[in-house]
Amino acid sequence: MIDQKQVVEALMKPEAYDEDPSSIELIQTHISVVFLTKNFVYKVKKAVNFGFLDFTTLEKRRFFCEKELKLNRRLCGDMYVEVVPINKADAVKIKGEGETVEYAVKIKRMPKEKIMVKLLEENKVDDKLVDRIAKIIAEFHSKSETNARISELGSLASVETNWKENFEQTEEFIGKTVSTDDFKLIRDKVQDFMKKNTALFKKRMAEKRVRDCHGDIHSGNIFVTNEIYIFDAIEFNERFRYSDVAADVAFLAMDLDFKKRTDLSNFFVKKYLEYSGDQELTKLLPFYKCYRACVRGKVTSFKLNDPNISNDDKTAATNEANAYFKLAATYAKKFS
Repeated sequence: MIDQKQVVEALMKPEAYDEDPSSIELIQTHISVVFLTKNFVYKVKKAVNFGFLDFTTLEKRRFFCEKELKLNRRLCGDMYVEVVPINKADAVKIKGEGETVEYAVKIKRMPKEKIMVKLLEENKVDDKLVDRIAKIIAEFHSKSETNARISELGSLASVETNWKENFEQTEEFIGKTVSTDDFKLIRDKVQDFMKKNTALFKKRMAEKRVRDCHGDIHSGNIFVTNEIYIFDAIEFNERFRYSDVAADVAFLAMDLDFKKRTDLSNFFVKKYLEYSGDQELTKLLPFYKCYRACVRGKVTSFKLNDPNISNDDKTAATNEANAYFKLAATYAKKFS
């Protein structure tokens, strides 16, 4: 078995592809190696184990590639093409001869200027587009799977586990990206809210509001072409995806608040409530917005520990993370 470094090197060469890739661009995240060709994107999972995800064996990577394909076809239809084997005989090649040494998810490449983040920056997101997105998400939630196991994994106990993990992983950044006062305020308000609203969480489960959601709906995961593609659903951990639908709604709403488009955030929630009929969701919205802002603050803070990131980028990350935690604190003050 060859190592992933050799696979990455091979996939930087045009002959490794089963179509003409034209130019090949490489993007690395902490969990994936992504190859951008002219018409397609090939996403290889890194052989890593972060506790909340485990891609350490070839079999696990194949399993999660197939999971990613299946889950993302729910909201992306034709964008997610197939899972392709990467083989090695004389050379490493996608769908080649010889032993399978890796797997990749093959995805249609979308025009980068059509990502919602860019459209927001260019002031090209209006009520009409937000209305379409709200309708798509409400319909998606109404059809999403729910059963006893999903409800259990999305129960208050899991929500408490997610928060506990969040606070523990954020502690080292107190005084760096989050103030002592804000950290304590958020933690105390969150714990108090969960204690006081046990019945509400149980009611949401009983009413089948806990479903197999997307788990990562924000403007960086939405392409707007002739169609709307909400991509990159979380495949690697059911605890992050099996949740109250309010957690999905809260992510995009928080993201729009963060980008100083509270007008669009409020309109999105209003239209989602109209399409879903889920009026009770508003009782949980500040709570889950706070959670989403804290997760973004924490993940951005992780950049401070990355030796590959420049000091300027670390300063930018510190400011961004601080802004997320400040936003989280404003949500926490709204808890009842």
